[in-house]
Amino acid sequence: MAELIHQNFEVLTVIRRFDIELGFGEKTIEEVCINNKINPDFFLEIINSFNDEDYFSQSNLQAHDVEDILFYLKNTHRFYLTKKFPEIEQLIHELEFSENNSQNKQLLENFFNEYKEEFINHVQREEERIYPYITDLDKALKSKKACINFHENMKKYTISNYQQEHEDVEEKLYDLKNIIIKYLPSPLNTDGYNSILIKLFKLENDLNEHSRIEEKVIVPKVLEMEKAYHTAVLANQIEIA
Repeated sequence: MAELIHQNFEVLTVIRRFDIELGFGEKTIEEVCINNKINPDFFLEIINSFNDEDYFSQSNLQAHDVEDILFYLKNTHRFYLTKKFPEIEQLIHELEFSENNSQNKQLLENFFNEYKEEFINHVQREEERIYPYITDLDKALKSKKACINFHENMKKYTISNYQQEHEDVEEKLYDLKNIIIKYLPSPLNTDGYNSILIKLFKLENDLNEHSRIEEKVIVPKVLEMEKAYHTAVLANQIEIA
């Protein structure tokens, strides 16, 4: 595991999302994963995808338990909100402008706060509506039992609805980068702009990877789960009570 970090220190952000703490000595990746109750194959699929944007094994990721995938996605949400966003907010707060351009700092703060609010709303919809639905569907398939409320709700809302609603939260981030690059005069501490842009570019790349897992792994996997559920119901293999 230590060698993995030496090869690319940026995987530290991914390792943290699995709730893995540093201090694992000479343990292998498999040993660290097993000690932390993480599927080693799933961990490596995520790491490989993060390390190489050309690597993305959709079928391999879909083969893993849906709860493993949801655990990673929820921890990634937490990482953005508790780590990445506060870092960018602090950098914006530290900007210093000349008296004639003092309003630019407030403009940046307002624009980033709007983006943050939009992102929080996006996450809340996923974690309060979509992820619980997926968990209930998974439980129904595994236990061969489903409550009547869940069964009836499936007639009104499925993963296809989520697929249609899934907005592009990266678009506003792109706009923010363009405002800084193209339109706003530089602050007195110009390095501050560069630091913010680097953070925004890294966040954008991370969000693109996150969205790819949602759209290319979760959605098709749940579509197959829904098909399996309806087939089992028709065959009276799932008890609805």
